[in-house]
Amino acid sequence: MGKVVLVTGVARQLGGRFVRRVQREPDVDRVIGVDAVPPGHHLGGADFIRADIRHPRIARVLAEHGVDTVVHMDVNGTPLGKRGSRATVKETNVIGTMQLLGACQKTPSVRRLVVKSSTNVYGSAPRDPAIFTETTPPKSLPSGGFAKDVVEVEGYVRGFARRRPDVAVCVLRFANILGPCADSPLAEYFALPVLPTVLGFDPRLQFAHEDDVIEVLRIASGEPRRGTLNSGTFNVAGDGVLLLSQAARRLGRPTLPFFLPTVTWVGSALRSVGVTDFSPEQIRLLTHGRVVRTTQMRETLGFDPRYTTAGAFEDYARSRGPGLLPPETLARTVDRIAAALPAGRGQK
Repeated sequence: MGKVVLVTGVARQLGGRFVRRVQREPDVDRVIGVDAVPPGHHLGGADFIRADIRHPRIARVLAEHGVDTVVHMDVNGTPLGKRGSRATVKETNVIGTMQLLGACQKTPSVRRLVVKSSTNVYGSAPRDPAIFTETTPPKSLPSGGFAKDVVEVEGYVRGFARRRPDVAVCVLRFANILGPCADSPLAEYFALPVLPTVLGFDPRLQFAHEDDVIEVLRIASGEPRRGTLNSGTFNVAGDGVLLLSQAARRLGRPTLPFFLPTVTWVGSALRSVGVTDFSPEQIRLLTHGRVVRTTQMRETLGFDPRYTTAGAFEDYARSRGPGLLPPETLARTVDRIAAALPAGRGQK
């Protein structure tokens, strides 16, 4: 008998992609996709069970199907579709994780748990270290939004690991996920026609490409390869960093700098009309940035991402089309201005 893998959050594109990918693993006999709403995409040969992980029914699903591997992908920063709300997302992230872990604890067949987390657990503060490792404590705990959700989620996961030491637990802390189908808060921010920024700050950012996300989840959900260990907590991000100003130029998006209190007001206005998640934690990220070390991802987990941070952003930018100020248009404009200046005026 091969493995029986249960995946949560399959109504999202990322969850659907992982379900289709893990079915091709030779040691996987059956894949079960779970979500509160039916997916709008195919799940290949996987079975779909409509179940809300916030409710106790999820325990019956695990027991009835003899699930041995659980991949918890239903931890997200944005609602599913236009009708969702931040409150629903938080309930699914926190209450849903509690129910799922309680179900896993009661199910003897469960032997491996993989949790999709986020580098948001480190927060963003002015006195942060230049680079976070998996053991670096945050300077200040997130006070709200998705960042607070993942802090709570990881706390419940640690409690589960203590109660079920026989279960291999892998927590993957992803940097901001980008790609053609990404639905992260930062992907929504970069989709704005004009990017509000904080005056005087140009934060360093890291990204993980959605293709790399699928691959590292596959590695984490299987048996460890020789010389590797896929239990523990791992930062996952592409090599390198991008400044926010560099990202804006590559998108062709103009930036609109505000003083910090004004940015907070702008964020509240954007949230009220459902444009994007502009929580206080998102604003802190766009002020102070965040960079993580990925040594353990490479040396212990044995995963080398295909995309760098810049490469992931470039693929995302291609999927969005040119902005108001495409780089080539901006370059031609600068050249025309320079040519129009009197000789010597532009060469100081």
